[in-house]
Amino acid sequence: MAERRPMRVRRIVLDLSDVADLDHLNRMLADALGFPAWYGKNWDAFHDAITGLVDMPEHLEIAGWPSFERRFPRDAAIMKGCLDSMSRQLPMLAARVVY
Repeated sequence: MAERRPMRVRRIVLDLSDVADLDHLNRMLADALGFPAWYGKNWDAFHDAITGLVDMPEHLEIAGWPSFERRFPRDAAIMKGCLDSMSRQLPMLAARVVY
């Protein structure tokens, strides 16, 4: 008998307009995407979580991206790189991201 996976969430909107610091960002990511309590709150842990710990939504809309990217350019580039990497490596499981 084939194992049935739960249906993925269709759409999550993550508003980064008011991100105060990286700790705040990591809490938001963990809450929105359902990361486990032991999530490491760093970019390696983020990549591991989205590629192996949680089911990503079908669509991930990131509101406030331009403002977030201006305030945290390095972290925005890393976050986008993680999401892009997942899209290349696991296209059927990755979210379609709108920035």
